[in-house]
Amino acid sequence: MRSLKQWLISHFPALASRDYVLFLVGQFVSVIGTWMQATALPYLAYRISGRPLDLGLIGFSSTLPTLLFALPAGVLVERWDKRKTVILFQAIMSIQAFGLAYLAYTGRIQIWHIVTLAFFYGSAVAVEVTARQAMLIELAGREALPSAIALQTTAFNLGRVLGPLSAAWLISATGSEGSVFLVNGISFIFVIVGLFFARTRFKVENEANPSQGMRSEFKEGLIYIRHNAVVLSAILMSALLGFFGIPLLQQIPALARDVLKTVLDTEPMIATRTSNLYTAQGVGAVLAAFMVAWLSSANKSKMLLWGQIAFVFPVIALGITLNLNIALVLLAFVGWGTVTQLVTMNTMIQMQVPNDLRGRVFSIYFWALQGVAPFGSIVIGWLAQTWNVQTAILAGGVICLFGISFVRLFFLRNGQTAA
Repeated sequence: MRSLKQWLISHFPALASRDYVLFLVGQFVSVIGTWMQATALPYLAYRISGRPLDLGLIGFSSTLPTLLFALPAGVLVERWDKRKTVILFQAIMSIQAFGLAYLAYTGRIQIWHIVTLAFFYGSAVAVEVTARQAMLIELAGREALPSAIALQTTAFNLGRVLGPLSAAWLISATGSEGSVFLVNGISFIFVIVGLFFARTRFKVENEANPSQGMRSEFKEGLIYIRHNAVVLSAILMSALLGFFGIPLLQQIPALARDVLKTVLDTEPMIATRTSNLYTAQGVGAVLAAFMVAWLSSANKSKMLLWGQIAFVFPVIALGITLNLNIALVLLAFVGWGTVTQLVTMNTMIQMQVPNDLRGRVFSIYFWALQGVAPFGSIVIGWLAQTWNVQTAILAGGVICLFGISFVRLFFLRNGQTAA
């Protein structure tokens, strides 16, 4: 047992920190609930209305708060205790899940309820994600940070596999999406308890410089980004992924119900197919997270390139196929490519940025990834509603291909390497 522990720590240094492990275990339970809800909520919405545009509207509502709040959050979390901030906003997110459970169990839930609570949830996420990412170095230490990021991503994407499978089983067993939302609300308790017992032993207090004001401090982060080609290129590519890439995946319920339909379809079959599509994406994501954690010292520029290739071309192919088995394989590649990109860009940024700028710079990265997503969700939803789902997916994939090529050619290639 001891040799196994030593082997794990040698390959995943963040596991040497008891405090990080406490957080990771609680986070793992929580993300299973999060992905259960992420599967059940669009399924429920599309079952109620049958409109792809509503899926885009829900995506818009859940990511709009990032556009509004992520940038000021980056300045504020540097002034707050990050562990306590994460605890507070995890509790707020649990309230949203319990609200959905109540509405679903009482049969009162409507699209406007889902949209409103999605905005409430997104508002908490906009602050919590920035605080959580900036907290990792305080739990694990700077040397173990790449391992901490990769392991957190691995836990997140294991949840991406287990969550949809659990959601499909729970909906079939209980006949109500409310059971999924209830379980998700309970799951937040685990990460909250873990952080209550964890301590930020690697926390480095910033020098007590007089505050320059939020605008000046935010401007300082922008100046740093403008003069760092690696960070700038990562942020530009994340914006492209956030606008044209990730919103495509919000159309999975429509893909399952309308594009991959069969003449023998029943509601349980559609629910299972939707869950399987999410799960296939999750399997690819888990493999990517394990690989990135194992290869934490690999050349980041090459890893990012492979992630982009594995994302773009399968998305384009997904816009053409009508075969379920092929779609499952393609979504596994999409999941692998998405996670490889996100983990690599996250690590590139966090390893480059000094401690006193980390919250601000990461909030700008998160804003670029999620802040533009509301508009991407509406655009993709409108394309799917006006033409069809496959046209929207194909168009998004092609735009990502040309956009990524442009950024790599004119920004990353002319800057320093991301090794």
